[in-house]
Amino acid sequence: MIKHRKKVEIVTDSAEIETVIELLDEIGVSGYTVIRDVIGKGGRGKRTGDEITDLLKNSYIMVICNDIEAHRIIEAITPIRKRFGGIFIVSDVVIITDNPPDNR
Repeated sequence: MIKHRKKVEIVTDSAEIETVIELLDEIGVSGYTVIRDVIGKGGRGKRTGDEITDLLKNSYIMVICNDIEAHRIIEAITPIRKRFGGIFIVSDVVIITDNPPDNR
């Protein structure tokens, strides 16, 4: 089975990860993947993290969803990005699965 979906990728401050997850749950997305403590370099310089706290750490969240959910995610999480920085990437993807369609 082939499904056309959106992939929303979010890199944000690790201190805000629980807030982001709560927003995703409120929106009703069926699932997401979180990778904590990602490192890299961008508009805020190098983010290598502090071993004791979540200061200067980033996390990565990936969501596969429909168009409406993608729009809701970006709308809900934009205030966090504006306050703490980070990046959103939204792309069209094709999902290949043996699971029956969920009509979403």
